[in-house]
Amino acid sequence: MYAKNELMFPPSVIHSLRNQRGPEWQKLVERVLTLEEDHPETLALCLTMIRLDGCIECETDSYRAMRGCSMCATQTLRRHKGNDKDLLKLYKTALKDVEGFLDTRPKRK
Repeated sequence: MYAKNELMFPPSVIHSLRNQRGPEWQKLVERVLTLEEDHPETLALCLTMIRLDGCIECETDSYRAMRGCSMCATQTLRRHKGNDKDLLKLYKTALKDVEGFLDTRPKRK
């Protein structure tokens, strides 16, 4: 049977990332958990995980998808060869990308 999964890494799974790495990563995750789902930092963490997990290439009938986003993200973070500083650099790049995208959008009234 298929797990409940999304097409891309969802904000609802962020809580499962908290204890997967060291203190710097944990601090980031805990801060993001206090923010709204549409906050740029939340979007940036999701984008970071989408890039790390390879969500774009994930197929709904793949083993990864059947296990679900939380398990995929956990495995990806455990296998990541870089340290927390490397992950935070990826996050900062994603945050710049999100902010750049949001700057190009018309402001809501």
